[in-house]
This record gives sequence, C-alpha cells and structure tokens, in this order.
Amino acid sequence: MYNLLPGLSIIEASSFVASPTAGLYLAQMGAEVIRVDQIGGGPDFNRWPKADNGRSLYWENLNRAKKSVALDLGKPEGRELLAELVRKTGQFITNFPVNGFLAHERLAADRPDLITVRIMGLADGGPALDYTVNSAVGYPDLTGPGPDPVNHVLPAWDLLTGGYAAFAMMAALHHRTLTGLGQEVRVPLSDVAIGTVANLGSLAEVLTTGANRDRLGNAVYGAFGRDFVTQDGVRLMIMAITPRQWSGLVAVLGIGAEVAAIESQRGVSFAKDEGVRFDHRDALFPLVEQRVAQWAYPALKVALDGVGGCYGPYQTMLDAANDPALVTNNPIFGTAPNPSGVTYPAAGSFATLPGLDRAPPSPAPYLGQHSEAVLADRLGLSSGQIGALIDAGTVGTHG
Repeated sequence: MYNLLPGLSIIEASSFVASPTAGLYLAQMGAEVIRVDQIGGGPDFNRWPKADNGRSLYWENLNRAKKSVALDLGKPEGRELLAELVRKTGQFITNFPVNGFLAHERLAADRPDLITVRIMGLADGGPALDYTVNSAVGYPDLTGPGPDPVNHVLPAWDLLTGGYAAFAMMAALHHRTLTGLGQEVRVPLSDVAIGTVANLGSLAEVLTTGANRDRLGNAVYGAFGRDFVTQDGVRLMIMAITPRQWSGLVAVLGIGAEVAAIESQRGVSFAKDEGVRFDHRDALFPLVEQRVAQWAYPALKVALDGVGGCYGPYQTMLDAANDPALVTNNPIFGTAPNPSGVTYPAAGSFATLPGLDRAPPSPAPYLGQHSEAVLADRLGLSSGQIGALIDAGTVGTHG
C-alpha cells in the first residue's frame, strides 16, 4: 500500500473481476474507494474460492483497502442514494449497463465534470465474460496439442481490463485538471482482448499470411523456449531469448560443438537471432532435451544461475504459496484481518517504490461496514435520517 493518491475518492458499483480490480488497484495506491453493493451482497459476493465457513476468499481479496456501503438498489430510494453518492464524489467506476439509473448522461446532468469509467462486455453493450471473449479472439485455438480448443483458467482479459480501467480513470482525471471537463470512458472487455491481439502483432500475422499459426504445445512462438525434464524428474521451462541467455545455456549444457555443427550444416547462426533458433527447433530441442535429462535439478539450477540463465520449474499453486521468493519472503505480502476469519498472506500493491515505505496490506471491509459513515460524510445525512433508512431496509449495515 502506498499513499500516492491522497484526497482522491471514487465510488465503485461493480461485480466479478474487471471492475473490482480497477478499484482495488486505485485503493492500493491510496485512493479512497467506496464500493456500493446490494444489501446481502451482489452476484459476486459468494463466489468461489470460499473458506470452510462459506465466506468468499475471492470477494475479500478483490476488495481490500475499500470501504463498503450496502443499499437496496431495487428501491428507488436506494438507487437515488447511489446516484447522489456518485454526483457528490465526482469519480465513478462501474460495470452496470450503459443505460438505466447509472447512465452517465443522467448522473452528469447536475455534475458536468463527472468522470465515469464504465467496464463493458461487448462494445455494443451486449454481455460477455472473459471466457467468452477469449474463445472469440482465437487463443484457445493455439493452446494444447489439438484438435480441440483448450481454455485457460486465468481471467487474463478481466485483469487487463481492470488495469486499463484504472489507467483510464487517471487519464480522465488529468484531462479534467487541464480542461475542467468530465466524461464517460467506456472500456469493453472484447476491445481490450482484440486490441491486445493486435498490439502483439498477431492480428497482422494472420491477415498477412492468410493462415492460423500452428499449435506448438509448450514451445514458445518465435523464440527458443520449451519445457524440459531433469534426471530427477523436475520439469522446468527454459528460455533463451537474448544472446547472453543462449550462450549461457550452450555453455552449461556443454553443447557448443553440436550447435556449431548444426549451424554449419544448415548455414545459419544461432548466436543473436531468437527467430533463427525457433526455426531450427527441430534440431535444437532434442539436443537440449537429451542434455537436461542428464542433470539433477539442484545442480542445473546452480549452473544456470551462474550464467544468468532464464528458467522456471513447474510448480503447483500450493508449491507457489510456500515459495520464499514468490510469497513467504516477498514484501508485497503481509497479514491483515479478514472478514472470513482466515489468516493467510494478503497481497498489497504489486509496485515497489524504493523511495517510500511500503504499508502493509489493508483488510477487506465487511459488507455495509461503512454505510452510516459514508452517508453522513458524503451526503450530510443526520443520524436520524440514516436510522430511518436502515429501518426501512434501504440501507444495510454490518453487525
């Protein structure tokens, strides 16, 4: 946690991954992020994974460092309270539909400098999730041995969209500082996905070649990289993208003479061009595979570290959770009280700012924990007014 955004308050009305991620990243950099949910929790409040007591570990980790307000959004009074919180605060992140009571035009009618960052599924307002978008842009067709597509479990487009939405909020804030103007910024999941495909050159590749890329299994396209297994059964990913990584790998494995023979036979040089190494993987992969299989992993690790080699062993997620470099000795992690009551390493800001002290991760709120304080502070409601709203079931609190 870092206090880089003091004084910035943001209302978040969202669910699932992308929109809460945007709020989380801003909160971890010091913004006050007030998440507003339906009383009893929105559609993501009980998502897996869960603790043994049924509490969502997913929800409490995507909402760390935020405040929580619970309203009955099925009532006109609850919807108006949310709309008024947005207008009074001036910054809003949501994945609610474009039209409806949270339409930007309606909210900005009395607050022309309002900034709304709206995360969407499809650009036309239609529904989409990470997994439906991923299937559409073609990546599952590149995964696995085939012939059927293979999904991955990482919600990559949700996470990229959340990060892009946080960036879009900061860009819109800068623009408002210069011009005084607010605006709505729409960030469709599908556009983030296909735009990323284009940014990586893959869209141009298939359009210029008129063909889909071949499936490569665990090999890395356009570079020397694949999984190999050591003598003691450790599977690791070995990469050699830079000239130094390649020369170091050749030296460690003692394959200089064999590589030189392949180069001479084929009239190529592998020293500087990763693409050439990829083109001739039919000769290089078996050679490296045979030599790696002669090493025990501890010795190979020491040798590769000595030459700046790039590699990583395959681990289970439980292995990763107990890995000193990744988790147990990693300063991004700390402990914080959790609504679930479970104690485990909690992630703070991914960034490291060498000139600033890193604050420990903040806890997630209980649902409705800050309803009374926020309504009093933001809307100026009296304790009697808030009490009446609670009694009417319009406002929810924790406890």
